[in-house]
Amino acid sequence: HYDCIEAFSETDFTEDLRKIDVPVLIMHGDDDQIVPIADSALLAAELVKHGTLKVYEGLPHGMCTTHPEIINPDLLAFIQG
Repeated sequence: HYDCIEAFSETDFTEDLRKIDVPVLIMHGDDDQIVPIADSALLAAELVKHGTLKVYEGLPHGMCTTHPEIINPDLLAFIQG
């Protein structure tokens, strides 16, 4: 697990994110204790041309599995929209 975390945290995805030219839903819980929102979702929303940021108040890291009743409707609406 640590090799993955190290590789992910040391890789700069800035140019990759700038190249994305399709709509992207960026979802993040503001109570994520593992991945800081300022270093991930907020930055990604600035870099992705057609990015839509949705911040979930009080939700943790892994919110897709801990709160599917909140996440899934938004995800489906984005896909169907």
